[in-house]
Amino acid sequence: MKGRGLVLAGLCLAALIISLDITIVNVALPTLVVRINATTTDLQWVVDAYNLVFAALVLASGSLSDRLGRKGMLLSGLGVFGASSLVGAFANTPGELIVARAVMGLGAAMMFPATLSLLTNVFTARRERAVAIGLWGATTGVGIATGPIIGGWLLERYWWGSVFAFMAPVAAAVALVIAVAVPTSRDPRTPRIDWTGLALSAAGMGLVVLGLIQAPDWGWGSARTIAVLAAGAVVLAALVAVESRATHPMVDVALFRNLRFTAASGAIAIAFFVLNGFIFLMTQYMQFIKGYGPLSTGVRLLPVAGSVAAAAVVGTRLAVRIGNKLVVTGGLLCYSVALLWTATVSQGTSYGVIAVQGALFGLGMGLTQAPATEAVMGSVPPEKAGIGSAVNSAVRLFGGTLGVAVIGSAAASLYTNRLASALPARLPASAVTAANGSVAAAAAAAKRIADAGHPALAHGLTDAAILSFMHSFTGGCVVAACVAAAGAITAFVFLPARPDQHTTSGEPTPIPAQQEG
Repeated sequence: MKGRGLVLAGLCLAALIISLDITIVNVALPTLVVRINATTTDLQWVVDAYNLVFAALVLASGSLSDRLGRKGMLLSGLGVFGASSLVGAFANTPGELIVARAVMGLGAAMMFPATLSLLTNVFTARRERAVAIGLWGATTGVGIATGPIIGGWLLERYWWGSVFAFMAPVAAAVALVIAVAVPTSRDPRTPRIDWTGLALSAAGMGLVVLGLIQAPDWGWGSARTIAVLAAGAVVLAALVAVESRATHPMVDVALFRNLRFTAASGAIAIAFFVLNGFIFLMTQYMQFIKGYGPLSTGVRLLPVAGSVAAAAVVGTRLAVRIGNKLVVTGGLLCYSVALLWTATVSQGTSYGVIAVQGALFGLGMGLTQAPATEAVMGSVPPEKAGIGSAVNSAVRLFGGTLGVAVIGSAAASLYTNRLASALPARLPASAVTAANGSVAAAAAAAKRIADAGHPALAHGLTDAAILSFMHSFTGGCVVAACVAAAGAITAFVFLPARPDQHTTSGEPTPIPAQQEG
């Protein structure tokens, strides 16, 4: 097929928009406090409104794309995403921005599954599909670093809304490429829409992700957290029961009996659990301990990004040659080793050492997520590529959200416990309260104390906060390393090395593209 390079470029760029958005917004958060008087809770929901809607609707969007047309779903998603980004850029209040972010989450949910399902319907032979998925997976690495770099550059030159306005013309340009170059495809049977499945999936995923987002604030053992997570689990169990009896289910639960599909999905969840937890810790270390700005932090994450991108491309090719089991297991082991090494850093560790650690971490990420994605998409027939891609997206979101919640909670607990014994005597109660909030708040409190004429006390507070943060950083990295090691063992035991040639997980038979509408 002529022009398949342009098809691949367009689909990878559409996926990159989502990776960019997730990282670029974090750079703007401190500015929002000053420009639109956002509170800490407002900032949390600027991020979480997007994640919550994205997670709640991604399965439904994937299923609808199979039925209604994947190209149309992708173009509609780009339109929603671009328009809401432009609206968000001119928001006057935190509430307006939060609503815009929720609509951006809807656009992302429509876009992301469609990019991968369209890709696997264009590149149908396993070897070429593996290469294409490797390049698609490389966009994760590119987004890790380019988001903060672009965001920092925009904020240094323009107003805070430029980080959102920037996404609108990019979405429009990508939509033009998609409209011109990408062929249409959908399930040729065009089964009726499973409205019950759509509603249950949205409610179940939404409740589970909401519980994970709020658990660090509510408390993991609080009645609210337990109730919300339990309600989400019940709704998802009802989804499984309903779908197993449906004539045309939104999600074919029989897919989960395929170990290749299930074990690879688990590996993806673990990869993003570790990735998001690592980025959560490392960005704080670079900004608050090393003193790098947002733009400088993004530049210094380039070794991670470059390594992810390169390993994703190489990893999918290796998976075809030696099997997914060894590649994914090796990637998760690289993750674990990199995190254990990173756990040894101190305030004085040179950037050269950190860069090598980051490159090893990126190697693990690239060798895990792209080959595991290839295994997932190779396990579903082409007509079900939309829901297969949606499951892939859902486990990424679930793993990433859980990683920030768990590793963030573990790090916060270690920080406050160590700080309690490290703080100097005679600190004002307000400074103690601020320091318990975060290392950044401790630095601000120390500056106020120094300005009030107590430099020795301020120095003691700063030292205690840094010591406590490094203790929490080490503990968080060890937790993530243990999760990655457990994932490596699980992948080695359960993930088949190669597709079962007697099922659809082998070389899929190409399905003629059908016109949408």
